[in-house]
Amino acid sequence: MSQQTRDYFFKHQAQTNGNPIGLEIKRAKGSYIYDKNNKKYLDLVAGVSACTLGHCHPKVVRAVKKQMRKYLHVMVYGEFIQDEPARLTQLLAKHLPNKLSCTYLTNSGTEAIEGALKLAKRATGRHQIIAAHNAYHGSTQGALSVMGYEKRKRAYRPLIPGTSFIHFNDFEDIQKIGKNTAAVILETIQGGAGFITPVDGYLHAVRKRCNQVGALLIVDEIQPGMGRTGKLFAFQHYNFVPDILVTGKGLGGGFPVGAFCASKDLMQLLQEKPILGHITTFGGHPVIAAACHATLQVVVKGDLMAKTVRKEQLIRDYLKHSAIKEIRGKGLMLALILDSPTIARQLAKRALQEGVLLFFLLFESKALRITPPLTISERELKKGCKKILNILNEIC
Repeated sequence: MSQQTRDYFFKHQAQTNGNPIGLEIKRAKGSYIYDKNNKKYLDLVAGVSACTLGHCHPKVVRAVKKQMRKYLHVMVYGEFIQDEPARLTQLLAKHLPNKLSCTYLTNSGTEAIEGALKLAKRATGRHQIIAAHNAYHGSTQGALSVMGYEKRKRAYRPLIPGTSFIHFNDFEDIQKIGKNTAAVILETIQGGAGFITPVDGYLHAVRKRCNQVGALLIVDEIQPGMGRTGKLFAFQHYNFVPDILVTGKGLGGGFPVGAFCASKDLMQLLQEKPILGHITTFGGHPVIAAACHATLQVVVKGDLMAKTVRKEQLIRDYLKHSAIKEIRGKGLMLALILDSPTIARQLAKRALQEGVLLFFLLFESKALRITPPLTISERELKKGCKKILNILNEIC
């Protein structure tokens, strides 16, 4: 990798912020990313919960190569019958409740959110969407409208009208869900807010209220899904079933993907009045579907989910330090809540120097995520935890 490539990155590739990490990547394998000098970094981020099986998992690579030898893109979504997308949706249906047996494949989690919101409005004939304060569902217009963090969306107003907000885990706020509500959209575990898990009975109570007033419940599992919490989807911990499930990130095994799942009856509403209720050129791309199918097979057929629970406990047992005030989350979707934003920044910077990749959360400035590949070994986790503790001893 040349200086020229670095120049291209900063001059021609649009940036999301003024201070990117700027790590120059040569390759990645398993739990490690390697820079241009072949320095390896233990990846405790997994592409922000996207690389479920680590980097270049052999079964994912084989599936992709096999499909690429046959054909790539041949037609817009939903017109041609293709093995890989069909097999993927069947496998999802096999491991989901009956009311989530039909899947629409998209290009990203955010696009899946857009489709889910449209489906809810189409199904109910209502316009109000209720989301949670400090929620994050993506950055397109519809998804931004249900983001519960005004500072990050004020510059893009006006957004989609008819959006209201409730406080996550607040039982009294549930009563704001009413007969004008098309849908409530919630993250099963709030991501950007700091990996906040639902208190006992909360999501079940939201489900009950939606049933009472005829609103749909959309659950965003783009980040906690695909075994990351110890079950295939996090809602399976909490004794309820949503009307629409949104997934993405980890489903792709390192490829861009999204999907929303609902009943066949609900999903058929996108076929008429008007027709083509949601359309996409590259959704359900056969190469990406092959990667997703391979990833999902590994997750559901092996013991990764059971091991995720043990790995969570290992992290909680090892990472005990006066500067760590709390470890939030579930499974391998964990956030270190540190004493201050300054300590969080210092830890992330020093960890990178020591060959450990950590990353921030969107709205909680004192937090650093620990969301490694589910395939990370206990030995690798212990190594990462030891380095984190050594750095905290050094800077605190």
